[in-house]
Amino acid sequence: MDELKNIIRDIPDFPKKGIVFKDITTLLADAKSFQRMVDLLAHRYVGEKIDKVVGVEARGFILGAALAYKLGAGVVLVRKPGKLPSETFSKTYQLEYGTDSLEIHTDAIRKGEKVLIADDVLATGGTMSAVVEMVRDLGGEIVECCFLAELDFLGGRKKLPDGKVFSLLTF
Repeated sequence: MDELKNIIRDIPDFPKKGIVFKDITTLLADAKSFQRMVDLLAHRYVGEKIDKVVGVEARGFILGAALAYKLGAGVVLVRKPGKLPSETFSKTYQLEYGTDSLEIHTDAIRKGEKVLIADDVLATGGTMSAVVEMVRDLGGEIVECCFLAELDFLGGRKKLPDGKVFSLLTF
């Protein structure tokens, strides 16, 4: 995993002073690293009979679509408000300072479908916690929440379903 971890670059003071941003675009741009990442993540779920992979705006779309393709599943997008064209279900969640909202199509997940939720990085867990609630509210059965990377010092895993979190890389 070190070869994948080492290709991700740190951007100091982005998006604001004091934050070291983990820039995965370097990994995505490297064909062999991108393929390895997708293959390693997909291998974990082979045989799970996943119906849908939910990709969370925006880099989660990349990971979610690639995993869905490898697993023979459909792709569902969770977006910021006003970006989806049909009827949506919305969830507002807490940020450190304020709130934010996400939306999903009301018909994107049917009751009993097995759902894998994918995003690039697990940080504080606020966004993913809201997505988990949305999927459950629509009747989906969560197989796992998977991430390329986890910033474990932020404790986001604690906000998510017990035993249903997997991160390929940990920082």
